[in-house]
Amino acid sequence: MEQTLKITNVLSDPTRYYIYQYVTKRHCEVTVQEIADSFNIHPNVARLHLSKLEDVNMLVSETKKTGKGGRPSRLYRLSDDTIQLHFPYRDYQLLAKVAIETMATLGSVGKDALYQTGKKFGIELMKNEIPSNKQIDQDFSFDEKLSMLKQAATIAGFYPEVSHNFEKTKIFFHVNNCPFKELAKEYTQSVCDMHYAFVQGMFEVLFDDIELQQAENMMLGCDSCSYQAFLTK
Repeated sequence: MEQTLKITNVLSDPTRYYIYQYVTKRHCEVTVQEIADSFNIHPNVARLHLSKLEDVNMLVSETKKTGKGGRPSRLYRLSDDTIQLHFPYRDYQLLAKVAIETMATLGSVGKDALYQTGKKFGIELMKNEIPSNKQIDQDFSFDEKLSMLKQAATIAGFYPEVSHNFEKTKIFFHVNNCPFKELAKEYTQSVCDMHYAFVQGMFEVLFDDIELQQAENMMLGCDSCSYQAFLTK
């Protein structure tokens, strides 16, 4: 609970919150000067924000030589720890691990159940973004659907990026943060299949006919989990 309060206090500052989002999407180390330039703030202020994020283990830093002479630079990157906020604290990580291990013992039946459950929750999350008096096919444009997809994925903690090709026949969906990272390291195939089903469920609420393909996977060393959704209509 104490750590939760520390994290929420750090993120209560809007600039600090957006700096954390910026670092999350960069997929690489950032410098104080880069943050100062990107947010139009003094380097001392940027350093303070980065230090606050490091204090609660949301970022980590190290000093490296630039190869250009002068003093070494301090570089900041995203911590490997998954940030979770609970009011009050509950060990959902343990509960999830128990559930995954239970499904694994059931073989193909458990694998299918995990897939269907992931898809169900993706559908439910997406439907919660649609006003009850609106029809998805009649009341929303393509761009509005993508905005709703991004909003729902943000709520899920994915830190998503969403774009499309010029013809609007292909959607590119990038997940920059995996909420299931710790479990995925131990149960990669099961968790990644469930995550794929979750994303598929979200897309199927918005679009009648899609073919979803995964292009990149964080667990295989990629910067993000990325998907391509092909619209067949």
